[in-house]
Amino acid sequence: MANFETIKLDKGLYHTSKGFLQELESIDPSEDYKGTSLEGLDAFERQLKRFDIKVKGANSDTIDKFFATTDSSTLFPEYVSRAVRQGAEEASTLDSLVATKTNINSYDYRSLVSNMSDDAKKLVEVEEGAQIPETTISVQDNLIRLKKYGRMLSASYEALRFQKIDLFTITLRQIGAYIARTQFDDAVNTLILGDGNIESLEPISPVDGANGLCYADLVNLWHKLSPYEMNAIVVNKTLASKILLMPELRDANAGLNFHGTGKMLTPLGAKLIVSNVLGNDVIGADKNYALEFITAGGIQTEFDKLIDRQLERVAITQISGFSRIFNDAATCVSFV
Repeated sequence: MANFETIKLDKGLYHTSKGFLQELESIDPSEDYKGTSLEGLDAFERQLKRFDIKVKGANSDTIDKFFATTDSSTLFPEYVSRAVRQGAEEASTLDSLVATKTNINSYDYRSLVSNMSDDAKKLVEVEEGAQIPETTISVQDNLIRLKKYGRMLSASYEALRFQKIDLFTITLRQIGAYIARTQFDDAVNTLILGDGNIESLEPISPVDGANGLCYADLVNLWHKLSPYEMNAIVVNKTLASKILLMPELRDANAGLNFHGTGKMLTPLGAKLIVSNVLGNDVIGADKNYALEFITAGGIQTEFDKLIDRQLERVAITQISGFSRIFNDAATCVSFV
């Protein structure tokens, strides 16, 4: 078992294909600490303990504690990435809209596509000796466009060194939240406009266009999406409010839950998701088949600058994109 207190930390741990944490874990595996007082901590958290760096709570240390030694300064970029990632995870609603997440090590990516026509969705009886119907799976013709999302961290070390780590974490978590919200906006746009392989959604007509969104429109979306399950409804704030006020959805227990917890009710069993970029469209989708989330490397920081205390204009970024999986796993109704 490696002794976590004697491991040499340097920039080279960031220069591997595994990434800092996985490289550190390969040197100091967490499984070696089962049954000890350090069980439950990962390799990074054991290094925080080694250098007695407290990152949470009222008794958290100041930022300059990271830079007490050359070894401990190597931990600072991973701390920044974790705080940003935590903020992104807390603010993200992608899990309500994404079927799967794919990690890649390239800017170029082609997803899979299958010929799931109406006939291909049916399993038919096959006579003895007859040909079994095929479902063809192939690689998409066009590359999925990945985008870089990020914020620039601009501050001097002198301005931050005596600040509490816990307070600085809040700022970093907010950066993560910004990234997560922008990614969600991209996911919604991909549902509506397509990804370069699958075309934009063709809206269905409102039941009563003159009076706007009504409960019958939600039922129509549910019907149109069959045989998929409508478990996600994406709308803007105005239409979300209208849904909440529909007489058909004024259930006493649901109302009490909304008043008490702020959690919105689920029309027809679907989760109601608010989008800031969506116009007067209501999207119904099956999250289990609609979107693939592609990411290249997770949250990235300019670790050289952070280790060397050059905090002025440090980029915190993530490269990601979205691919439509099945074209008919989402549909929408549009109100002009």
